[in-house]
Order: sequence, then C-alpha cells, then structure tokens
Amino acid sequence: MKIIKSIIVLAAVISFGSCKKFLEEKPTSFFTPSSDFSSTKVARALANASYANLQGLLAGQSGSYGGNTWNLMEFMTGKANSDLGQTGFINFENLSYNSTSFYVDTWWRNMYLGVGACNLAIQDIPKITASGLTEEDKTNMLAEAHTLRALYYFFLVRMYGAVPKVTEVPSNLNLKLPRTPAKAIYDSIIIPDLLLAEKSTLPWQDHTGKVSMGAVESILADVYLTYAGAAINGGDSYYAESAKRSLAVIQNGGYTLFPNYTDMINPANKNKGGFIFQVQYAASVPSTNPLTPLTIPNYAGISKYADEYGSVYPTPQFIASFPAGDKRVQEKQFFYTSYPSITTGNIVHFKNTYIYKWFDVNAVTNTAKSDLNYTLYRLADVYLMYAEASNRAEGGPDANAISYVNLIRKRADLAPIGSMSMDAFEKEVWLQRYFELCFENKMWFDMLRTRKVHNDVTGNWDDFVGHKTVFGATFTESQLLFPVPKQEIDVNPNLLPNNPGF
Repeated sequence: MKIIKSIIVLAAVISFGSCKKFLEEKPTSFFTPSSDFSSTKVARALANASYANLQGLLAGQSGSYGGNTWNLMEFMTGKANSDLGQTGFINFENLSYNSTSFYVDTWWRNMYLGVGACNLAIQDIPKITASGLTEEDKTNMLAEAHTLRALYYFFLVRMYGAVPKVTEVPSNLNLKLPRTPAKAIYDSIIIPDLLLAEKSTLPWQDHTGKVSMGAVESILADVYLTYAGAAINGGDSYYAESAKRSLAVIQNGGYTLFPNYTDMINPANKNKGGFIFQVQYAASVPSTNPLTPLTIPNYAGISKYADEYGSVYPTPQFIASFPAGDKRVQEKQFFYTSYPSITTGNIVHFKNTYIYKWFDVNAVTNTAKSDLNYTLYRLADVYLMYAEASNRAEGGPDANAISYVNLIRKRADLAPIGSMSMDAFEKEVWLQRYFELCFENKMWFDMLRTRKVHNDVTGNWDDFVGHKTVFGATFTESQLLFPVPKQEIDVNPNLLPNNPGF
C-alpha cells in the first residue's frame, strides 16, 4: 500500500506544554520504529505526533486554487456553492466525481498518516521506563493515541466503507493489504480503542487542546449513533450507548453553551466554554487555519489576505430554509452579506451570502493569519446527539432531550418546543443539526447515517437515494461511499473491487 511507505518514519514534536507552545515548537528529534527511547520527552513526543494529521482535515489540495479537504463534505451536501471552478466544485455539483477527483486521495492519505503515527505511539510508549514517567502518565498518553486512531478510522469507514486494517507499525514497505469491512473496523478498532481510553484518568477538559475525557466520550457518542444508523444498523442498544456517553459529557464535563454565536470566533475562547475538541492552530506559526481566507468572497477586497477565495458559500435555498426570526441566519452570526473595504472603508455588498463561522476579525483586518481553531466537537453537537439517541432508545423524547433542544432553539431566538412524537422530535433534532452545525463537516455524515436529506425547497425530508439537489443532480447509492483513490489501487490491486459506481 502506497500509504505504508509514508508512515514508517515519523518526526515528533517534543513539547505540548500549551497549545501555542506545542504548535510553535520545532522538531528537535527524529526517530524511527527501531530507535531507543529513554526519556519522558520522547513518550510525550510519540503521543504528540498522533495529533499532527488532524490538520489534514483542512489540508490544501494539490493542483487547485482554493481547494481544501474541508470543501469535500460541504460540496457533497448540495447545499454549498463556490466562486471558483478550480476547487473541483463542478464535479461534485453534477456528481461526476471519480477515483481521481480532488480530495478523495488527500483524505485517504492524511487519515492513514494519522493512523501510522498513532500505531507508533501505541507500540512504543509502553516500552519507555524513564524516570518520572508514571504508569498513569503512559496510560493517559496511550488513551490519547487510541482515541485519535479511532477518530482517523471513523472518518475512513464513513467515507470509504471497507478499508485496510493497519494496527501495527509495518515492517514490510510493500505491504498490500486487502480491505476489511467497515463493521469489522468498528468492532475491532474504533469502539475498542475508545472504550480503552474511557478507562483512563484523562481530565474532562483540557485547555491546551489535548484529548480529554470529554473528547473521548463525545467521539464515542458519535460512533455509537452512527453504528446504530443505516450504515451498520446496530439498532436501539447502540442508540442507548450513544445517549449514555453524550449525557455523561453534558452532566460531568463542565462545558457551557456560549451565549453568543460570535463567541465561537473569538480566539480567546479556544479550547474553552462549549468547545470540547478542536484541531489546534495559532497565528504565530506558519500553518494557520485556512478557513478564514477560504470563506471570504472571492477578491472582495475586504481583508489583508493576498488571496480571498470564496471557495465555499451556502446556496440561497439553504439560507431561505431557516425559520423566520432564526438568529443564526441574521447578519454576522453564522453568515454575512457585506463588510467594509480594507482600503476605503466603504461597505462592500456581496452578490451571495457567505460563511461567517470562520471569520477571524483580527486576521481579516490586520494580520492575515487566523488564530482560530477548527472545532470537531462542541456542546451543541452533544446536546443534539443525546436528543436524537435517547429519543430512539426510549421510543420518544424525555425531558432532558426536549430541554437540550430548547437550549439550542433559545439561543437562536426560536420558541421552545413541547411534547412531540418520536418521529416529529427526531426530525426537529435533524433540522437543528442542519442549522446549528452547518459548514462544520457534519451535515454530510448526518445524511449518510440517517439516509435522509432535508429538501430546502419543499421543507420535506427526502430519502437520500433519489434526492434531487438544487443543482439538478440526483443522489444514488453510489454517493453512499467515496471511491477508493486510483493512486492507491495502482500500487495495491488488493483494494479492488472499488465501491459501487466506481
């Protein structure tokens, strides 16, 4: 497998004293799987290396202008457009993408690089007997690596279905592994890794950005919710397990819902408040969060950035689907339609509505370096996971489920809901996930696990297969999984057959 050649030798960052220090520290030691480890710093470095490829969730796309791995999950929903043809958007607009299309190979490569780093940490941290390194320290570092390996595989199985199972540092550079069914990956890697991490003494919160118990339980809640749904059809017992984990985060995690939506684009709030787990970025290092310039209107002249891409913006139909009075769709909440010119100060009115969720004001007006993190899990997501999972597990919404949905609605200036049937409540939760978590790479995975798509024109919930997007393309079973990248198949024919339709 081509990717195996990339994960044999890993460079580790030595310190994780704080988010900023971790990001700014330059590699001071390079090691291979055969290296001799004898210090606490090396143990920490192995754990730290497991995090590096989380930034692969926002990786640039070779050969494109304004292309980014994040774009893929938004383009696929049919609820996003682009100012740029170079992003590969047209292929996703008309669903003509294939195994050589943008993003398909980049996602695969970056997730397996992450798996490789985790495998090395899991293999070698137990061997270290350095003075001052306690067994609890090692157990918690291993919990971080197992959690991250589970997360990388969670992305892989949702995107590609059956994937190669790599749980050890390979000694054979020409390893040609076959694909293992998604259910087996869940059962043998994803769920066991998270259950192991659950037994650690990780704190419920970690303000430096490391994996916390809140992150472990949030990911596990998401995994169980997905496993219960259409892809695996695990059933009610897995909905119950999801509800159990999400409720633990809500009741024990100490997380709080930010009172204002704009609190989420204040860099001072990174890893705090409602943020449970984020990909770490800092303005002081070269690799800053790319979503700020990517979501500024193309050449709008409103920022200090040399490139304003307009890579992704919402369709007008999606914007119109928000209920009347919803604060989230009001100006400079989740979206914006105008901003002062960076040169004249005059208001520039855009031809479309653009995403404000990743708008770093200081980066736009001063530095051209975003200091925002990228959020993977936040409290609102967990509220809605609990509401959906408990509703299914119990045959209807309990008081907590209704309360958590109403907290989301209250912040949006919407009236509270009361008692509802299981089906009506489920659709309300789905709708709140659409609105609350839009453009956070959540919607596409929700569509896949529920096999339902909200029709922004009719207001109905369409079956996934047969749904017609506003671009005139129709989802088929081929859209349920992405193709395995051709460049991987070229070096490993054991990955064949490809997914249906490819």
